[in-house]
Amino acid sequence: MTETPEIQLPEDKPLEIAGKVYQSRLLVGTGKYHDLMETGHAIEASGAEIVTVAVRRTNIGQNPDEPNLLDVISPDRYTILPNTAGCYNAKDAVRTCRLARELLDGHNLVKLEVLGDEKTLFPNVVETLSACETLIKDGFEVMVYTSDDPIIAKELEQMGCVSVMPLAAPIGSGLGIRNPYNIRMILEEAKVPIIVDAGVGTASDAAIAMELGCHGVLMNTAIAAAQQPVLMASAMRKAIEAGREAYLAGRMPKKLYASASSPIEGTFF
Repeated sequence: MTETPEIQLPEDKPLEIAGKVYQSRLLVGTGKYHDLMETGHAIEASGAEIVTVAVRRTNIGQNPDEPNLLDVISPDRYTILPNTAGCYNAKDAVRTCRLARELLDGHNLVKLEVLGDEKTLFPNVVETLSACETLIKDGFEVMVYTSDDPIIAKELEQMGCVSVMPLAAPIGSGLGIRNPYNIRMILEEAKVPIIVDAGVGTASDAAIAMELGCHGVLMNTAIAAAQQPVLMASAMRKAIEAGREAYLAGRMPKKLYASASSPIEGTFF
């Protein structure tokens, strides 16, 4: 009698970035909300522990006379992840990261994004690689926004990035994961956390990313642009958890034809 081979299910390892373990796999941004109060409520509802902040657009101490985001999103409770949104070359991105480190008392964890143009907001991969090299040499722990190219993703990992963050679709588009096959190829080779970044529009998109095996999802517009951002933040929290559990459970194989859930053998008539 031939034994059925044992199916190897994925191991449930915690999300660990730069030596710190996180319970939540949802990372959230702070832009596009109506006000700081809504920002705080939405982030609390999301259950996120990592909150990313656009240093060039958000006051985290640069302007003492303006409302400070850190009064709502406390660094004692959340890991603040400064990002370089709005930078279009390596020089500006490096300068922004150094400013963030100064404002956050030596904080080395940053999210690097170097954009190619204003229309697509796709990453400029050449400038991204250049900025990564400089920042890593300068002691930064870099989480990097990039394309869904498996070759570039591997190169960024080998350079020393602590997390690689391929886009699912253009920033703010809400189109969901356009190329799940590339994401799967990136995951197969990765030895650092792969966080889907950009393009998520609703809870099902987040669940799909997690079902693919991604280690987490970063989003902003999907929550902030919802008609009820706090409620959507709660939905995203549940979607991340459901998608992760589905990935660990191992889904049934897809079939072209039907397969009755109740077998005919053994029926009474």
